[in-house]
Amino acid sequence: MRVAQRCRSGMAPGRAVHSHHTNHSPALTHAAAQECAGTGSHASLLPRCTIPAKKHMRTITINGVPQKIDLPDDAPLLWAVRDHIGLTGTKFGCGMALCGACTMHMDGQPIRSCVTPISAVAGKKITTIEGLSADKIGQALQAAWEEFGVPQCGYCQAGQLMSATALLHANPHPSEEDIDGAMSGNICRCGTYTRIRAAIQHVARSNVAAKPVAQPAGKRSAK
Repeated sequence: MRVAQRCRSGMAPGRAVHSHHTNHSPALTHAAAQECAGTGSHASLLPRCTIPAKKHMRTITINGVPQKIDLPDDAPLLWAVRDHIGLTGTKFGCGMALCGACTMHMDGQPIRSCVTPISAVAGKKITTIEGLSADKIGQALQAAWEEFGVPQCGYCQAGQLMSATALLHANPHPSEEDIDGAMSGNICRCGTYTRIRAAIQHVARSNVAAKPVAQPAGKRSAK
């Protein structure tokens, strides 16, 4: 019955049993394999599933540091970062890319790490909330978050900050509509959306995100 409980706890039909469904990757016994294959005594109660996916050792770059991980290709990046690398600042919210709590950056672009397989990040630069302190816009936003009292329960704030940082990198002076559009995929259960917008506008007005103006060749700035 333990196998039945595991398979009924949220596994989608046809999905492999591996570490992003449980905290560990236990090898299936013969009886468990029968259950998941639909031939065991609990077969009528269970969705179809497969034998655990084969792991593959790979190196991914997290916050500028190469990290070796040994997981199946379809393991979500979120679980690799939290459970195997130990960076737990990024949160699990929905598992369906709907709430934004798991937002990370891949080559500077916001992604939902709960649905991004680690096979998709090969050769990419991944940044998590822990790496945001090395980003001047990220630093300014974190200070503004405190100044404007944005965090309440705090659960969604890592994802909010990651999306806000990506926005200001792409658009140093966003309008209210730009901000609302960029942040629309990040849900705040505490409803601090007006404070989030105000904090982003504050950083935008400070010109921290402004791109330096290139001077004409041969012209030197006045001292």
